[in-house]
Parts: sequence; structure tokens; C-alpha cells
Amino acid sequence: LAMASQTVITVQPQFSAAQQPGEWQTGLLDCCSDCGVCLCGTFCLLCLDCQVARDMDECCLCGSSVAMRTLYRTKYNIPGSILEDFCALWWCTPCSLCQLKRDINRRRELGIF
Repeated sequence: LAMASQTVITVQPQFSAAQQPGEWQTGLLDCCSDCGVCLCGTFCLLCLDCQVARDMDECCLCGSSVAMRTLYRTKYNIPGSILEDFCALWWCTPCSLCQLKRDINRRRELGIF
């Protein structure tokens, strides 16, 4: 029996392109820039929470978590910190969740989500 030759990888390929810093598509308090999202966040925060989680392929009710906001911010290289994410969610959960949903919607329109 002849043994198939196997290629042994001794050096892992590296991705070296530097990612440019990103930014939020809208500000934390820009609720009126998308009235549909604003109304959903005002009157049915739980629905918006589930929409965000679904958009990010996560479990429902995870949309308003610090981990979700940090994951999103990191994915799009948006400057900030876990502490800032925590503060945004702690003191202004509806605004923070609306910002995240608006950002998802805008990036989807641009074809970068």
C-alpha cells in the first residue's frame, strides 16, 4: 500500500493588514434618526432586544448585554471600552440598544454587515 504524501504546515499564514478604526453610524442619543427603531425601543424594549440578538445570531435576550455590545464594537473596530459599554447599557439601556440596532441596519444597507 502506498501512503499518500501529506503536506506539513510549519508556518501559519498571517493576516497583516491593519484594520482602520471604525465608528458608530449614529450617536447614542440620535434616537430620532430612525423613528421605527426608537418607537420599538421605547414601547417594546424586549422586542428590540430579540431583534438585535437575532441579527447577531445569538440567543434572544442577549442583545442588551455588555458582551453583545462589546462583541459588535470589536467586530467593527469601533473605539471604546468594556466600561463604556457597561455605562451605556446601565444608564441608558434603550438608547444603547437603539444605537446598536440602527448601526446594524445602516451597515446592512451598506452591505458591510
